[in-house]
Amino acid sequence: MVNVKKTMLVRCDPAMRQLLMHLDEDRILGHHFIVKNLDDRHVLIEADSAKELADKLESLLESEWT
Repeated sequence: MVNVKKTMLVRCDPAMRQLLMHLDEDRILGHHFIVKNLDDRHVLIEADSAKELADKLESLLESEWT
């Protein structure tokens, strides 16, 4: 049986990758969103979670700097 997932490649610096890994471990979206950790600058995430993740990151970063 074949399992297919639509994914999106995220290119970022190592610090953002660490933040994404932490948020994934804490299930900040209610589920895991990282499909594959490729290297220190590239991560595959579920495409369906991209918008929700971007919104969550924006609100987290805004709350840290205000």
